[in-house]
Amino acid sequence: MIENSEFIQAIETYSQHPTKAMKRLISRTTRDNLWLYVLTLLKERDYFAYELRGAIQERFGVEMASVTAYVLLYKLRRDRLVQLSEERREGKRPTRKYYKITELGLQTLIEARNFLRLLSKTLNDFPT
Repeated sequence: MIENSEFIQAIETYSQHPTKAMKRLISRTTRDNLWLYVLTLLKERDYFAYELRGAIQERFGVEMASVTAYVLLYKLRRDRLVQLSEERREGKRPTRKYYKITELGLQTLIEARNFLRLLSKTLNDFPT
């Protein structure tokens, strides 16, 4: 299993690659597919949006704007990959909205991971 720090270092290194192709690959597998990281974290436990943003940065080294987390969670809810639950808080503190992965979300994550493994295997098995 790859260490998170090794993955984060690889993102930092390859993001500085001299070719646009490599930079696009990093972008497409990180910022353009944040839903993979969100569902991976939600598989472990429920999160609220702001907390997810920090967890993705810490765990995967991928930065995202505050509004991006909310837009992404909205889209994942629309696609029934996550569901919302609200926690009432004492006093005048606002209700906190937590997000939880659904069965469809878990199945989609499993299928995405299987596809990425198959892609990796296919590329590794190709003669050089």
